[in-house]
Amino acid sequence: MNVIDLHSHTLWSDGTLIPSEHIRRAIVKGYGVIAITDHADATNIELLCKEIVPFARSMNEKQNEITVLAGIELTHVLPEDIKELTLYARGKGIHLVVAHGETIVEPVRPGTNRAAILAEVDILAHPGLIAEEEVKLAAQKGVALEISYRKGNCLGNGRVVDLAKKYKAPLVINSDAHDIGDFLTPELWKAVGLGAGLSSEELSSVYEFSASLVKKALSGAPSR
Repeated sequence: MNVIDLHSHTLWSDGTLIPSEHIRRAIVKGYGVIAITDHADATNIELLCKEIVPFARSMNEKQNEITVLAGIELTHVLPEDIKELTLYARGKGIHLVVAHGETIVEPVRPGTNRAAILAEVDILAHPGLIAEEEVKLAAQKGVALEISYRKGNCLGNGRVVDLAKKYKAPLVINSDAHDIGDFLTPELWKAVGLGAGLSSEELSSVYEFSASLVKKALSGAPSR
């Protein structure tokens, strides 16, 4: 099993690696797919889309060791702006829109989780102490909730998994990598899911859902 990691950061935002090294290190760790999802708001979204979309296209055309998805992570934006920025990014060719959820350890505005789900982003990252009604809404909208490997952001994983099981909301496991030591291995990817409360069978379903997101992103089908 190759890792499918749909949330990571480079020097385009607050990561430490240039995109080419970021990708190379992911390959060595056993990745099959990586999404570069640097932090975006209204001030830099145009530049990020302009840079990441052709970069991902070029990488996918010139090598077959790993699939690279062009993504963004809408971060600390006003909840009422999430939908507009999501539509803008998709219109510029972004494969995957991630929203920075209400993680326990950062001062994310209340209402961000709900606004992101209503905007039908692809992934709500580290949603923290997400409300049951929001998980139910994510299930209805098909918005994936993230099980996070990142320190601090992972503190809500148990609640996210419990509620996702209850309401049948889709889940993904991501690294939220920012640095060299943040990349997952296939074994660590599995351990993160099992540690959050998934069974082996449920872990397989999470992997299959992640693969389906990748397939949809690469197909060019309209998002949502």
